[in-house]
Amino acid sequence: MRPKIVKTTEMAAGRFLRLDLLEYNDSKGVARKWEAAQRQKAQAAVYILAVLKPSNRLIVLRQYRVPIDAYCIECPAGLIDDGEEPSVAAVRELMEETGYVGKVEWQSGPTCSSAGMTGEMVTIFRMTVDETLPENKTPKQHLDDGEEIDVNLIPLNKLEEYLKERVQAGDKLDSRIAAWCAAFSINN
Repeated sequence: MRPKIVKTTEMAAGRFLRLDLLEYNDSKGVARKWEAAQRQKAQAAVYILAVLKPSNRLIVLRQYRVPIDAYCIECPAGLIDDGEEPSVAAVRELMEETGYVGKVEWQSGPTCSSAGMTGEMVTIFRMTVDETLPENKTPKQHLDDGEEIDVNLIPLNKLEEYLKERVQAGDKLDSRIAAWCAAFSINN
């Protein structure tokens, strides 16, 4: 028997998030409970690994994140608008957060963000930014009110060193960039 949620009760809610109590039956039929954070509009998100060509630099963001009370080193990301295709959201978010125009090279399909805590789904993209194009010569961010994002262009062969330096300086790493760095170092 497959586990199945039988009841969802909203425990708390804010403007963007809510806390749900999920009552479910496990694979043996035992009734259990689980707490989960959810987005109010059940929106999915995009996460973008964007490499500038021909310089082979990864676009890395440094952004203050309130829930961890620290700066986080991460890649461009954002929510998919209602009715928007994930690839369109990825191109839009890259432009908004960095000013760069990129081309989608690969996408993962929906992945779990933190499956033990939230139902959020994230589609991961690998994009290329042609830095020889006129629109990428002087990129200008288009940030939402309250967003403060530092854009860093890190040579791929220096990424691991950069991440170690940022952690030593007190920044936190987004798990996806850490995993990508680990995979990249295995293959190079």
